[in-house]
Amino acid sequence: MSSTHHSILVRFAIVYLLMVVLFLLAIAKMVFIQVVEKDKWMAVSERLERPDKELPANRGNIYSHDGKLMASTIPYYYLYMDTRVEALHKDNGQEFKKNIDSLALCLSRKFGDRSAAEYRRHITKGYKAGKGNLLLYPKKITYADLKEVKQFPLFRKGRNASGLIEREFVKRIKPFGSLASRTIGNIYGDGDKGGQFGLELAYDSLLRGKPGVAKCELLGSRWVYVPVVEPQDGLDITTTLDIEMQDIAERALVDRLVEIDAAAGCVLLMDVKSGEVKACVNMSRVAPGEYREIANMAVGDMSEPGSTFKTMSLMVLLENELVKLTDSIDTGTGKWPMYNRVMTDHNHKTGGYGMLTVKEVLAHSSNIGVSRLVDQHFAHNPGAFVEQLYKMGLGKPMNIEIPGAGHPKIRHPKDKNVNWYKTALPWMSIGYEVQMPPIYTLAFYNAIANKGKYIRPYFVKSISQNGRILETFDTETINSSICSTSTLHDIKLMLEAVVEEGTGKAVRSDYVSIAGKTGTAQLQYGKGQPVTHQVSFCGYFPTDKPMYSAIVVIRQPRNGYPSGGLMSGRVFRTIAERVYAQSVQAHVVDTVVPGLPFAKAGNTPALLEVLDELSFDYLSRGETWGRVKVEQNYTTEPIQVPDYHVPNVVGMGAKDAVYLMERVGLHVQLYGRGKVKSQSVQPGVKAMRGQTVTLLMGN
Repeated sequence: MSSTHHSILVRFAIVYLLMVVLFLLAIAKMVFIQVVEKDKWMAVSERLERPDKELPANRGNIYSHDGKLMASTIPYYYLYMDTRVEALHKDNGQEFKKNIDSLALCLSRKFGDRSAAEYRRHITKGYKAGKGNLLLYPKKITYADLKEVKQFPLFRKGRNASGLIEREFVKRIKPFGSLASRTIGNIYGDGDKGGQFGLELAYDSLLRGKPGVAKCELLGSRWVYVPVVEPQDGLDITTTLDIEMQDIAERALVDRLVEIDAAAGCVLLMDVKSGEVKACVNMSRVAPGEYREIANMAVGDMSEPGSTFKTMSLMVLLENELVKLTDSIDTGTGKWPMYNRVMTDHNHKTGGYGMLTVKEVLAHSSNIGVSRLVDQHFAHNPGAFVEQLYKMGLGKPMNIEIPGAGHPKIRHPKDKNVNWYKTALPWMSIGYEVQMPPIYTLAFYNAIANKGKYIRPYFVKSISQNGRILETFDTETINSSICSTSTLHDIKLMLEAVVEEGTGKAVRSDYVSIAGKTGTAQLQYGKGQPVTHQVSFCGYFPTDKPMYSAIVVIRQPRNGYPSGGLMSGRVFRTIAERVYAQSVQAHVVDTVVPGLPFAKAGNTPALLEVLDELSFDYLSRGETWGRVKVEQNYTTEPIQVPDYHVPNVVGMGAKDAVYLMERVGLHVQLYGRGKVKSQSVQPGVKAMRGQTVTLLMGN
């Protein structure tokens, strides 16, 4: 037993000694780590607490078609100071003490929010407290300001010696303010979240670029982030938008919205041949007489198009050779029973239109005429009517770049998810039972102007990087021909008749020929709600050689009778006249005799003074007002300027023309630049004081 007991004690002793040895080794290791390897493990700890930092990329710019900046990112900075840096405390803070007065003075002169003494107290207090993030100035400053601050006393020594810290923030700016804001779009307040809507959202992945990476490294006694992967700036986008046309469209629309107190309105202006969208305006009432871009109605609104759809219905009839322009249809007294419902024309209270030709049906926008014609030929097979619409390209999505864009909903009688009643076809034929965003209506009318070629409207021309174009976008054809040449010819005649003798008379212009169709649709937002209206005009100009197509839609007007011609049509006319004047001016060919400068009609003594100064020969009778004939020399011919009558100012410059018109009590509106090409009131008639005369300018 004693030997066994002894053996057990030996074993316990060995185990105990091993435990003591292990404990001592653990203690030794802890001491070694805490004393000998202290700096190493502290570094590892700090590195673990400082993860890699993402370096944001500069967001790309958005430009108009001619290179005007429409959206850009500008960096802003907050200024801080790390008063703990070793250099500021070296030699009992000699460097800090030597520079603090001059630094405080520079900051005071630069920002003006504090006196030099206040800046000195503020920085000195932070220095003594050892603040690592002492805010120097409470507001954001620009990069130019930052460069200037970095040259101030002490700060010019660099961050490690002065403790100056700048924290960067970015701001998205739009040099043209709210112009086309729903189309251009916006970004979230935090730029890292990217685009919020519009092109900013559609092209967000390209615009935002790729962020870089910075790793935290110990440089001397300071931890700093060192870039290891440089950020790649975002790409630039050039749009199809024209700033001048956008401004023309917006001003014309807003002026009319205010006048009729409408809830909202939109305008789309499109280049006929290319499909480039030149202007896209979307205005909603936010306060009495105040309108802003809230939603992109032009591309996303899914309301019923109303009477603008009648053109499509009649095209189906003409294309299938079911009617001719000279065929007649009875519209009665303005009311016609159709499958237990009553179809009415807008003039049913005054007796209706009676017998109308097919051409007159569209010109007068007769609901009865269109619906009866379509019902007569397609009631037995309504699917054939819808399929013809599909064949023209109407039901096909066009993949518009703007997020939230809608596409037409033209239901088919064979659709299992919809109820098809006998009344569906007649009401569809006049623009109900259909949903179509304005941009799709415009694309169809543009096809009429474009010799039947149905093309996709688009907003972006190219993508570039540092001025180098990476990708361009060209015209995309949806349907090479929506109908036959003969059908197209008839449709154009009808659209011209709408403006010349029909519901679009208010659209007719003395300066540019316009063709198109008015539209009025009833809106009701739920049972028991009042019925309101949406009015529109869609067409193109000039009619002989179409350059631009456009659509104007106005919703819920409060003042005046709801009329596509009087309301939307007048906006269209204003836009057409001003855009056309701008286009004509840009394509003027100088026909003046070589060697002799151009001379305007107007005040003759002023002209002769200039010619004398330039040593040009001239013949003049000494008249006060004259025209100028340029051949081998300058010859003036007198202009009669009778009192109380409208003067003839054709050929004059703006200054002289306005003077003469205002002298007889007339107000003047000028469109374009150069000399007067035409005047809205004929010369020689008695002037009516206060009357407005429109002068179309050009060279």
